[in-house]
Amino acid sequence: MCAKLKIGHFADADEAEFMTSFESDARPLQGELSAARRRQIEGMARAALSEERAKISLRVPKRDLVQLKSRALQEGVPYQTLINSLIRRYVSG
Repeated sequence: MCAKLKIGHFADADEAEFMTSFESDARPLQGELSAARRRQIEGMARAALSEERAKISLRVPKRDLVQLKSRALQEGVPYQTLINSLIRRYVSG
């Protein structure tokens, strides 16, 4: 049975227990990025923020976008950052 839940209500006891445990844990979340990969991502973010940007609209097949988002998730970066990186690599030769 799939009931519509309000914010703060849980589907079952297991979900409620998980959320209580998660919310009560004071430790910060730990990523699985290496220090080198973290520096690389931070560098991309700084470069993205330091340049004047132009907004564009682009239509791509959904299949390609899903694969791109999946790849970005694997790389640990937002998908738009990945797109910018691909464009930069292409135009830079």
